[in-house]
Order: sequence, then structure tokens, then C-alpha cells
Amino acid sequence: MEDMDMKILIAGGTGLIGRQVVEILKDEGHEAVPASPSNGINSVTGEGLDEAMTGVDVVVDLTNTTDFDEDVVVSFFTNSTNNLLAAEKKAGVQHHVALSVVGTDRIGPVGYFAGKTAQEDAIRNGGVPYTVVRATQFFEFIPMIADVSTRDGSVFLTDHLMQPMAAADVARLVAEAAISPALNGAVEIAGPERAPMYEFGKRVLSAKGDSRTVVADTNAGYFGIPIQETSIVPVGEAIIGKKSLGEWLSETASP
Repeated sequence: MEDMDMKILIAGGTGLIGRQVVEILKDEGHEAVPASPSNGINSVTGEGLDEAMTGVDVVVDLTNTTDFDEDVVVSFFTNSTNNLLAAEKKAGVQHHVALSVVGTDRIGPVGYFAGKTAQEDAIRNGGVPYTVVRATQFFEFIPMIADVSTRDGSVFLTDHLMQPMAAADVARLVAEAAISPALNGAVEIAGPERAPMYEFGKRVLSAKGDSRTVVADTNAGYFGIPIQETSIVPVGEAIIGKKSLGEWLSETASP
């Protein structure tokens, strides 16, 4: 952790990761400012951005959309990222940190990944020193993945690999990136365990007392996107989170 106190604006600072990043940075003595439409700062429309950037050293972009329609996702991330970067350049912000997804550079512009590809492209061309933190799926999202993969009462999940991690580890590593020098590149982060997706699904549903049968289906894909064996896990160097799925389940799951 850097010794110098910084002013850090967290776009999407009221969400699952954002709230934790704000708390971590404040505990480290930095001025962490959460930004979201709820407090008048909207990266998609640009509302309030110029005023919010006053005195800011680093911007952390944790904005997200729950829509998986490709056109909507691409529009969201393109507008939000370009507006943030334009305001940052005006204010002289020295570091832009964004949370992306492991596999974005390999799966390419399809579905939700089309939005993350557009976001990463905008960042690389945005003229602000940057760090992209690509994370694997969060433990917290596995029940949702199971829900959207359910047909006729059974959960169909691929046997391709997954390496999920705790949201708390994601937040900690994003906060560390924010107070570190810009990489002008990407770093990948992942959980400590790698296994077929259906195995993670079985463990989480069982721990939550969910009786649905989990079926291994090679062609199940990921949110409708066809994937290969290692599409959504790191294939090179990665920073590994501390918390295992078992530890997370013991904290959060109650049948």
C-alpha cells in the first residue's frame, strides 16, 4: 500500500464490489468517494462527472449493467467509459482502474463480453494511464448462474473449467491496484480452486439446501455464450485470491 493519501473516485461505488472498495480505501487513509446515479453522478449520461473529478488522483470504474443484450451492454460500457475518461483528462486524473472479466480478450465481442471488449478498447485508447483488473466469476454469482441455466427443474452447467473467487478478494485486489502505479495493461485475478463449472454449482446449491439436480453439459456455455475448456479461467499468470469456496460457504450459506 502506498503511503501517500489520495483522493479516489469509485464509479459504481455503491454496488457489491464498490462498497467494499470504498471501505478498504478509507481504512487505508485515502479519501474514497463513491459515485453513482443515486448521488447525482452518472457516467452513462455524464451528469455530475466534471464536478466529481475535482482533485481526484485515481478513478476506479466498477460500473455495470444487469442487461445481457449485446447492443445494450456495448452502448452502456462505451458511453460510460468514454465519459469517465473525458472527464478524467480534463481534471488531470493520473490513473484509471477498471474491473473486467477473465476471458474478455479471448472470447471476444459476443454477448456481455462485447461490452467488456468495448470498455477495454476505450480504456487503451483513452489517453489516461490505466490498469485493467480482469476477474473470474464471483462465488456470489453462482446461484444466479444456476438459475439462468435451469430447464425443467434441472441445472445444466458446462464441464468446462471455472475458477471463481470471493467478492471480498476482488474488492481487496481492485483497491490494491488503485493505489499502485498504472500498469497500462491488464492483470488477471482468480480464486484458489479450479474445477468444472458443474462441480461448483453442485457444491453451492447443496450448501444452500437447493434440491435441484445439476447436470454436466459440455455444450451448456456461459450465459448463452459458447465457451471452450479454458475460456473463463486464467491461462497465464494470475493473482490468486485467499478465500476458498468452502470458507465462503461456511460464512454465507445456510440450508
